[in-house]
Amino acid sequence: MDKTEEVRDRVVLVGLNSPVLKKEENADESTMEELSALVETAGAQAVGIILQNRPSPDPRTFIGEGKVEEVREFCRNSGATMVIFDNDLSPSQMRVLTECLGMQVLDRCGLILDIFAQRAKTKEGRLQVELAQYQYLLPRLTGMWTHLERQAGTSGKGPIGSKGPGETQLETDRRHIHRKIDKLREDLDDVRRVRGTQRQRRRKNEIPVVAIVGYTNAGKSTLLNQLTGAGIPANNRLFDTLDTTSRLLAVSDTLEVVVSDTVGFIRKLPHQLVEAFKATLEELEYADLLLHVIDVSNPEWKQQAQVVEDLILELGAGDLPRIAVYNKSDLVAVGEVLPHGEDICAISAKTGEGVPQLLEMIDARLDKGKRKVVLHLPYDKGGLLDMLYREARVDAVEYGETIDVTAVCGPKVMGRVEPFLEQ
Repeated sequence: MDKTEEVRDRVVLVGLNSPVLKKEENADESTMEELSALVETAGAQAVGIILQNRPSPDPRTFIGEGKVEEVREFCRNSGATMVIFDNDLSPSQMRVLTECLGMQVLDRCGLILDIFAQRAKTKEGRLQVELAQYQYLLPRLTGMWTHLERQAGTSGKGPIGSKGPGETQLETDRRHIHRKIDKLREDLDDVRRVRGTQRQRRRKNEIPVVAIVGYTNAGKSTLLNQLTGAGIPANNRLFDTLDTTSRLLAVSDTLEVVVSDTVGFIRKLPHQLVEAFKATLEELEYADLLLHVIDVSNPEWKQQAQVVEDLILELGAGDLPRIAVYNKSDLVAVGEVLPHGEDICAISAKTGEGVPQLLEMIDARLDKGKRKVVLHLPYDKGGLLDMLYREARVDAVEYGETIDVTAVCGPKVMGRVEPFLEQ
């Protein structure tokens, strides 16, 4: 029993490479390797990989009848319980393949949705996953409900007598799913409004927002833990963080920021997932600074970094200042030279190496000319204390001959309290 709980399914991975497909739609060794890691994240085990080169996809089975037979034979010999394609399949192809192979067939999008459903913890994350699942399910309903495509009225055997009072199970489900999608969108809009209120409050307090972005498994959660001691699980699994996590970080004496960790990006992230996750990713739009975490120990880090950059642009956050954080630099081969520049910082989030330099860079980017000062306010100037609570950061207040206040003030506030500065 324990064994079956440990491994949900034994999976054969199938990929197609064809010159008529776009580069990002094709499967190759590296995307299959990533798919294998995704399968492991989902709690299953990859028992074999079949990669096919073909002039064009087969409209009916995607990989062609001969290859389907080869996959079926491989599944029989390896005891596989599921087949997952690295490419996107049309609803009819998925239906045909499921019938031919006699077991469940998923594509990359379906697998990612399964992982998202397992990982989502907050109400918002669950709403986003559910919306994406229903959008994915809608065009696939026909294949899933063929056994129920008959009338709830009279005979249910086809055109004759099929105009009864009922409607097909398929139509019922379709309407139900459309209603669910509309309701989920409303709920997500409510979540966005709440988030907007929280952001306004942060803006009022002048607390800058630093968003950590990066390819999945680049070490974002490990960095957040290193910076804030947040205690977020930092496991070597893809998509480990699904919901945005925010923590307060004192960067220096004069600067506090809110640091947000976001869901990891990945190649071939299906577009409907990007749409469904806008509520989480829109945090980027309101950030003051992005930390783009890049796993430089990965041979494909340049391509992964480009995937993230493209998505940042798609989300309308391309103009935001950012620091490229080259993580896992302790694992880079001796003699390999990493890029240098004023917006680049090499660190190891695991050991903490380079993190003090990163904090200095954050401080320099977000420094608004604030100073930490001690003020001695006469009691008849007590109104200034209210102003300090509203427009500055008050660290300590002591009442003696005067009201002694330790505070971090920006230039505007400094102009009003300068006469009371401790000499």
